Amino acid sequence: MPQRGKKYEDALKNFDRDEVYPPVEAVKHVKAGAKAKFDETVELSLRLGVDPRKADQIVRGTVTLPGGTGKDVRVAVFAAGAAAEEARQAGADIVGAEDLVERVVGGFVDFDVAIATPEMMGQVGKAARVLGPRKLMPNPKTGTVTTDVAKTIGEFKGGKVEYRTDKVGNIHVPIGKASFEPRALLSNFRAVLDEVQRAKPASAKGKYIKSVTLSSTMGPGVRIDTTRIRATEEEATAEAAENAAADAAL
Repeated sequence: MPQRGKKYEDALKNFDRDEVYPPVEAVKHVKAGAKAKFDETVELSLRLGVDPRKADQIVRGTVTLPGGTGKDVRVAVFAAGAAAEEARQAGADIVGAEDLVERVVGGFVDFDVAIATPEMMGQVGKAARVLGPRKLMPNPKTGTVTTDVAKTIGEFKGGKVEYRTDKVGNIHVPIGKASFEPRALLSNFRAVLDEVQRAKPASAKGKYIKSVTLSSTMGPGVRIDTTRIRATEEEATAEAAENAAADAAL
């Protein structure tokens, strides 16, 4: 077992690692355990009851976080002509056509999101071996292959994130920063859960969301009670009151 730091061990003393918590309490424990000198990212991890070896059970897509990501997202756009100028005007950090493809083939990946126009995909395919393993390959299913590059740039810089099951059926999605108010983290949490539930494959059998864990970059994971993620309207109203109390206490 790897050696853990003192701050990590101190965070473990504040909650029961074997217990499952409602989202409000999980957020409180994660925020309390984020003791690093930088603003830690809060990540939501889901274990899904799917078999990602089957093409029809890969769960992937995008979701817009209502509370934002808290991160300055660097966007690269593969485009030429008018679309390239549109991308620059919309605030893209890197814009290029064949020249950008060659840079990426050479190892340049200093960006968080890659967007491409449809006509550029033949060229972008040359960089698939570099972009694919880093989950940066533009794809129509995530909206990153598009003719409306300005809108797409705005969405990703404004809080849209991608998600995809890994080879064992897990999804990891950043939902904000430890400095966020509890209400913002909970809002982002629900947005991701709603989207992943909406994306459930028709061929998936049995329990779909098997486990839910929330953690910060350097902190321990806090398990969330899966029976609480589909709250009734009455429960949601009660939880909103808890959120306000949590905001006041932190």
